Amino acid sequence: MNKKLAAALSGGAVLMLALSGCSDDGNDDKVNAWAKTVCDQAKPQLQKRADAQQVIISTAADGKPADIQAADSKAFQDIANADRALAKAVQDAGAPPVENGEKLQADAVKELNSTAVAYENLKKQVDALDPNNQQKFADGLQGVADGLKKIEKMDQDALAKLQSGELGTAMAKQPGCQKVTPSAAPSPAGTAAAKPGTPASPSASASPSAKPKS
Repeated sequence: MNKKLAAALSGGAVLMLALSGCSDDGNDDKVNAWAKTVCDQAKPQLQKRADAQQVIISTAADGKPADIQAADSKAFQDIANADRALAKAVQDAGAPPVENGEKLQADAVKELNSTAVAYENLKKQVDALDPNNQQKFADGLQGVADGLKKIEKMDQDALAKLQSGELGTAMAKQPGCQKVTPSAAPSPAGTAAAKPGTPASPSASASPSAKPKS
């Protein structure tokens, strides 16, 4: 059942991964300093997001609906919290020293906070599912997966403007905004964690071959 959520996440990867693109050395020191401030704060939040996404993807494919529900509920809340913290990092850094910097900052903060609310709504949707009725639970997960696809696009769009031009180039250089590898921490609610040797990439681990019990 949970592979529907895994498939929805596999295309989204982790927020800011697009920043690890090309760069040049022509950035202003102030732009680089702003990027470092944001990315230093972003790193633990990106890790939290990656771990939460991995929990959804690796939640025991043959797990009980109640375990899947608990794991996904916590993961959605963790991602919401991370998005709010990312919004605060952008807000606290001040307007980036580029053209239309204040608008770029305001838009990113607003969209990240909106995405956090959307994830919390998904959490409520998961919490409302009936784990005692497997068919209804599976149908409900399909609705959650559909909603997740839309939110993942919101997530990527939230910082799209920051990823363009000299600001995006400066952020791409920062280690804090680079790709993170999900931790090997145990999944919540007793669900299975990623097995040793499991690929870190969500798309790689969201294999259709992991068939859940019906």
